[in-house]
Amino acid sequence: MSQKDDELLKLTSYVEISKYREKTLKSIGNNVKIPTNIAKDSGIRTNHISKILSELKSKEIVECINEEARKGRLYRLTDTGKEVLESINEKEEEN
Repeated sequence: MSQKDDELLKLTSYVEISKYREKTLKSIGNNVKIPTNIAKDSGIRTNHISKILSELKSKEIVECINEEARKGRLYRLTDTGKEVLESINEKEEEN
């Protein structure tokens, strides 16, 4: 396995060990969303979403595309985030 594969496995398991992180990733999907909408879609409280988004951002799984905004920040998955989500979805299809 390559180092890139190992990194993807680590990040995938990092997301999978937290249902909140997994739900957040699935909620964003291929869209660009504000935290309020992510919270509504995933059923997670907004204050938790903020913490989860900053965790995912530190791992470069999500990115904020308007960092300067105080309200209505827009989040989307990075390419790595999309790979992690794809990996999670593939595992679920196998089960």
